[in-house]
Amino acid sequence: TWRQQETTMSLMWLFLQKRVPIPLPCIQTFVDFLVYDNVELRKIAEEGIAAFCRIQKPPRIYVEKTLDEILQRPVNVDQCHPGDRDDNLWITINDYKPPKTQKEWEETCFLDKSFHGYYKWPKIIRYPMNKRERYTKEHMSENVGLFRNYGPALVDNFIETLYVLIHEKTKEKQEGSHRVAAEIVAGMIRGSKYWTIEMLDEFWKKLTTFLNEVCLNLGPETLSYWASCFKLGLEDEDPRRMYRPIEYLRSLINTHATGNTFLETSRWYLLQTITNFEWRVPSIWCSINEQAKELLDHPYKAIRERITIVLSLSLTFDVTLPNGQSTRHPDVNQFIDMIRVRLQQAIEVYEKTPLANVSGQVVEIDPEARKALNFIETVIQLHTHLFSKCLQPIKNAIIRIFPYLCEIESIVANDDFIRKNLTITRMCVAMTYLHKHFMEELIEQLEQVCSSPKWHARRAAIEFIQNMIFCNLFNARPYAQRLRQLVF
Repeated sequence: TWRQQETTMSLMWLFLQKRVPIPLPCIQTFVDFLVYDNVELRKIAEEGIAAFCRIQKPPRIYVEKTLDEILQRPVNVDQCHPGDRDDNLWITINDYKPPKTQKEWEETCFLDKSFHGYYKWPKIIRYPMNKRERYTKEHMSENVGLFRNYGPALVDNFIETLYVLIHEKTKEKQEGSHRVAAEIVAGMIRGSKYWTIEMLDEFWKKLTTFLNEVCLNLGPETLSYWASCFKLGLEDEDPRRMYRPIEYLRSLINTHATGNTFLETSRWYLLQTITNFEWRVPSIWCSINEQAKELLDHPYKAIRERITIVLSLSLTFDVTLPNGQSTRHPDVNQFIDMIRVRLQQAIEVYEKTPLANVSGQVVEIDPEARKALNFIETVIQLHTHLFSKCLQPIKNAIIRIFPYLCEIESIVANDDFIRKNLTITRMCVAMTYLHKHFMEELIEQLEQVCSSPKWHARRAAIEFIQNMIFCNLFNARPYAQRLRQLVF
């Protein structure tokens, strides 16, 4: 039965080892099951073939150097200072200058794992050389990675096929065609890891043109495949090695507005794959942050929603570290304080100017009031995303903006959806463990809100206090009397 076949195939797959020769009938069995009727058996066959390929990978050529030799200056590696330091700037993309010669490219120390250098350095750094064996007339390695072994020789043939796939007109085949194309491109990007500089320049010149065409043919069903393409293509890679795809992703949001809301949101969605590089692309996150914060009052809701997610990701690595610092990424306090000033202005504009003016049978929407309401709605979403994306969401600026999150309760009172989101974003603060200095500052802000003439703001503050006390029962005890006066 197929269940017995599945069990047997799974067991064979688990038995695969590099030190044990694989019998030819075993390989033939997995190849035959690639076109089997049962989808579960096909998946196991795919995993088995992938395992064969990995087992045949040639050994890496490792180099061992001290940090002093790499940086050509003495560095203290004995103490642990997590975060941004002078001795780990070189493995970020900040101020990175790509090598101009092949020799410089091969001698560059690329460290693919993101934990390298964040806390401290080992005394000896062991890293693989940036080159691999490729097929020649005299030598044929057993590794079957097509793009890694053959270089750009196959790219032209595949590019032609890729254009055919993304321009598939049959609706039933479009999703599958884009998925195949995305998987091939991801393989190209990963396979080009050890190509020469000339090969990479030629490859990315062709691939950039193709990817631009892809971005014009994206659809709701195919977007996730291309996001996975970049995610898998850039996963566990040194950002300096992958500066070309990073530059391409960064350029996606520099294009002029096309008028197509979905394509614009898709570009911002693809940009999120830069999170693969974590703390090692601070200059990229700073430039994205500068550009995105100017679009918080964008007229299209879908674009604003996507921008809030990207902005929250750009603020992820502004963290407080013991015996360390994080200074290269966008500063959360500065960003939220800027948002707070703009939010206050938006509230004043909205309260002074009615959103809609009715003259006869014509309803006119005031553009300034509409813009202010867009900004208010976006700030609510951004505040919520900060708590879901950031490693340390509570900052002093978050406490300072809290009174405005209560004040806008009266503005969104007639919109159930926005009002619900506003309640959630306040609850994010209430449900967070608040240290003593945050608790003291927050209670001062609550006292200010509870003395406000606005009834909606006072009610929101009282509801917040109940939840905050429940989630911070023990560290709120010293302030019991002050909180009691606010509630009663």
